[in-house]
Parts: sequence; structure tokens; C-alpha cells
Amino acid sequence: MMKDKIELKKYYSTKEFLENYIYEENNLGVECTEEGTTFRLWSPQAECVSLNLYQTGNGGNAYERIPMKKEEKGVWSWESKEELHGVYYDYLITRNGEEVRSADPYAKACGVNGLRSMAVNLKKTNPKGWEKDQTPEEGPERIVYELHVKEFSWDKAGGFPEEYRGKYKAFTCRHTTLNGDGIHPTGLDYLKELGVTHIQIMPMYDYGSVNEAGEDTEFNWGYDPVNYNVPEGSYATDARHGEVRIREMKEMIQAIHEAGFGVIMDVVYNHVYNASDFCVNQIVPGYFSRVNEDGTYSNGSDCGNDTASERSMVRKYIVDSVKYWADEYHIDGFRFDLVGLIDTETINEVVTEVHKTHPDVIFYGEGWTMDTAVTKDGYKMTTQPNSTDVPGFAFFSDTLRDALKGHVFYTTRKGYVSGAADLADTVKGCFLGQAGDWCTTPAQSINYASCHDNMTLLDRITRSTPGVSEEDRIRMNNLSAAIYMTAQGIPFLQAGEEMLRTKIDASGGFLENSYNSPDSVNSIKWDTLEDETYQNVYNYYKGLIAFRKAHAALRLTNADDVNANITSVDGLDENVLAFRINGGVNGETSDGIFVIFNPNNAATSVTLPDGAWDVCVDADHAGTEALTTVSGSVSAEPISAMVLVKKKS
Repeated sequence: MMKDKIELKKYYSTKEFLENYIYEENNLGVECTEEGTTFRLWSPQAECVSLNLYQTGNGGNAYERIPMKKEEKGVWSWESKEELHGVYYDYLITRNGEEVRSADPYAKACGVNGLRSMAVNLKKTNPKGWEKDQTPEEGPERIVYELHVKEFSWDKAGGFPEEYRGKYKAFTCRHTTLNGDGIHPTGLDYLKELGVTHIQIMPMYDYGSVNEAGEDTEFNWGYDPVNYNVPEGSYATDARHGEVRIREMKEMIQAIHEAGFGVIMDVVYNHVYNASDFCVNQIVPGYFSRVNEDGTYSNGSDCGNDTASERSMVRKYIVDSVKYWADEYHIDGFRFDLVGLIDTETINEVVTEVHKTHPDVIFYGEGWTMDTAVTKDGYKMTTQPNSTDVPGFAFFSDTLRDALKGHVFYTTRKGYVSGAADLADTVKGCFLGQAGDWCTTPAQSINYASCHDNMTLLDRITRSTPGVSEEDRIRMNNLSAAIYMTAQGIPFLQAGEEMLRTKIDASGGFLENSYNSPDSVNSIKWDTLEDETYQNVYNYYKGLIAFRKAHAALRLTNADDVNANITSVDGLDENVLAFRINGGVNGETSDGIFVIFNPNNAATSVTLPDGAWDVCVDADHAGTEALTTVSGSVSAEPISAMVLVKKKS
């Protein structure tokens, strides 16, 4: 078998294969309308293909088996004059005398757990008013909030209807409050009050690590793709009827748009749940995945396999998939998991093709450098060092993340906010949108302190600061937020960071990887909002977001403007940073902004430029209104940020 994989790896790059089997039309999968239904499958090595039709999404035998017609370029097809909406199907491929059964790689709907595909007339899945659904008119600022469908609404204290907890439908519930108290908003109303602009939703395509027919108590982040173009069924109120998950995901997106947010989809094209069982590799053996010289699957992802994006039909599949989500589901942005395993040509084609019809869709991802067995020479991967090769794509700044709270893999090390003495220069570069040696423009920097991976921000700070008071740890948390919220680039935060989210395992330790931990660990704890300490942190984040939105000088888009308009202040106490930002630039309405970061345990005095300055952010408060007005010099409290705006003369 290993030898076969190696031989096939060579064959897929031959002139014969490339000339005879690269299919360029955009009609693979099923087209189902009132006029009829057409099935098309790309399977170039098949000797024959049969289409099996079923009445249900699982169990029972096919009620009809239909030989498919061989077309050009390795495509097989069958056409019916009937609208087969709701009919389930799979394919039986005969190759070298052996039969292989597979779902459809281009399926748009499926039965429970995705083993059978379903023909669907997508018009019949549209909620009322869907044709008018669109992205809210976008302001100049993008502030991204990462959440998981289930964790956001599972906690009973969130006030969501019992039948919608952990489901797409929870997002359609407006005016939910903490335990129904009518005072503390939860759900989308909570996020509206917080002020974020975009909701990044962790994987919501069909994934394999939760049994859709199982109990609601199962949990997984979902980085395990099975059907790339089908919504996950465990988030639907009914996973057994394929159209339900489609309609309910659309209802969720529609509700999010109506509430004023953009929707960003977390996509995982770099690997699949199980390479050997994945439908493309069943239909075209080993084509979707990279193979090492010994015949094993390449595993730069640490998930068992890497996607061979450099192959023409894999690239086409990825491009078609992203376009489909943007077109059919009105998705406003895409976050690419481990995009460092996908080649730059594929990413550039994705961006170009989607932007032809959706010019404002945003793209970013994890540009870590990883070893992978690329099947062809001459390809670059979409990594941070190759950022200039993908100008329309942004990257998570682990440079800033690790500088703020300490290295992600050495959890007892301190970061800048917790007193490390050697990270000020790194934070300075990140503040200017020039992270490390990979980021040449702030438009390509996603600035953050925490995401779903690794410890929460507060847990990471706590781990590295034994003996420090809770008050000081909260100050460190807030200082982190103040830095990435005022830095040049795109701010991003993990759900719950603004309410001191923590993840504790059964033994009382901090969880670094809660991908399959129970809901008791992963769910947002809405009742923390009853505590004044948590409310204060929430209000601080809310104020930082409002301040950022109010000041255009914090969102410069190129290095030249940054270098011309932001000056780093010299002569300060060790580890203290301060920046003067010009007024008037990029539509900034003030006469200037002055920012101070003091991670030390003692107050620091900083001389201000001439004029009167309104303090809008200090250790405990943040917002757009002046807390006080100062001139000459100012004292910045220990472990705090101070942001000042020059009064109009």
C-alpha cells in the first residue's frame, strides 16, 4: 500500500494526468432545481461509477442504483428530470476490480454524521428574507471576537431557550439576559454592547469528532473536517434531516448580520479528520494528501495528514469551497487554520476569486512554519516569512502574543505585562505594526493576547506569577488588552477574555488544550457578570473598543504612514513605553494621541508634549470621555496603560 501511494504521488504530477484529468468547470457535485437534478463526480481512475439513492441519511439499502456516464477529464455524470431535493446518495466506484463506496466531496447537505450526501435545492433552505440578507455597512474598524457555537450558549445562566442551548438557533434569540434578570445582556446583545464588529465562529462545517446522533454532552472544537461544504449537524436541532442544518445556519448568520456584525468562518483546509477515509482520497486514491518518501502521510499539522494544496484539483476544491461559503452563506471573512501548510498560489487564488464578487471579505490565518512533504517543487507555503507573497492575507501575530504574556510553550515564563525585562523592544515593534522580521505592514497583523488555543489570558498570567495578588493579575490582563487594542493592526480577542475567562480541569490545574473537554470547562460562564470585579473588566474592554473606534490614527494601513506619524518616546524608566501619534492622519479628528504602557510595580512619571491632554484611559477606566485633563507631565500607575488625547487648541 505504501508503494502504491508513492507511485500515485508520482503519477499525479505526470504530463499525462495533468493534460487528461484537470477539470475546470464549476459544476461538480449536485445541481438540484425544480427543473431537474444533475450529479457530477470527478474520479479519473474509475472503471465505472454507480449512483446509489436512499430515502434516509443512514441505515437501509439503496432504493435505486444508477450507472453513471463517463465524461471528459475524469468526470462521471447522471441527470434526472426530477427535483430530487431531500434524496440521499453515495457513490460506488469500481477501480482495479475493487469497489469503494464514498460520499460526495462536493456535497452541500448530508445525513447524520456525514456518511451519505443529500441532494438539496438550496432555495428551499433559505429563511424568510434571506435574499435581502447582507453584511452590515462596515465601519472603518474591524475588531474580531472568536467564539464557539456551543460554548457561547450552553451555560444555563445565559438565559437561552433550553432547546436552543448550544445550537445555531441560540443566535436568533434576541434580548436574552443573565438568568432572565432583564439587566445583564447575554448573547448577541452582550456583544453589541461590548462593541466588537466581527464574530469569528470556530469550525461549523461538518466535522468528525462529535457523534451527531449522540448526546448533547459531547464537545469538540471541530478541527476535524469530514464534509467541507456542509454545516455541522450537532449544532442543529435535527441532524438527521440534511436541510435543517443548512436553514438553521443561515438563520444564525442572518441574525448576526441583523445585529450589526460581520461573520468570519474558521476553516481547516490544511488536513482532514481521517486521510484514508476522506472522500477525495477514496475516490481518487491519496490525491488530497501529501505523502512522505516512505509512503506514510505527511504530518506537519500534527493531525495525521497534510493537504496537497499544490495539486490542481485540490486547489480548485479549496477555491470552490471558499467561494461557495461566501456566495451561499454570505460569509464575510475566513480564518485559515494552519495556513502555513497551504501554498501561496492557492491562497492568492482564493482571495482573488472571492474578491471578484465579494471585495470586502477578509482573510487571515495561522502562518506558522511547519515541515510538510510538498508533492511538487517550486511552491512556497503561506507562512509569516512569506507575507509579502500574499498581500491580501493577514497573519496572527504570535510575536505580540508571546511578548505580552510570555512564550506560549513555556508557561512559567513572564511576559511584558507581568514584568519580564527584555520584551519592551518587541512590544514596541508590534505596536507600530512591524512585528518581528515578518510583518511589513499593519494591515497584515492580527493583534491578540489569547485565542482558543493554549491557556486563557488570565490563566497564563496566573501560571507565571505565583504570589501576585488578584488585583495585579487583573491589571496585567487589562494592560495586555490596552496594548493590542491601541496597536496598529487588527485587534482580536477570545470569547470571555473580557470577563476573565478561565479553564480549570478536574484536578484544579489550568488547561492548555481544552479541545474535547466537557462543556463545564469550555462554556462561557455568564453568571460571572454578576460579580463587580468581572463587570469592571468587561467595562474596561468596552471602553478600549469605543476609544479605538473613535480614533482613526490607531488604524493606519501601511508602514510609511506609521513611520511618518508615530514617534516612540525616549528617556523613560526601564521597560516603560510611550508613543506620540499625530493628529489629522487618516481622518483622525483629534490634535494627537499619547500612549503610555507601564508594566512595572512602581508608578512612572512621563513628560507630555506641550498643550492640555485629556486622559481617556488609565489603570481602571477606559472610554472616549475625559477622566481628567493634565499638562506638563503625568504619573502612570503601576501595571497600567494611560492613553491621552490632545485637547483642541
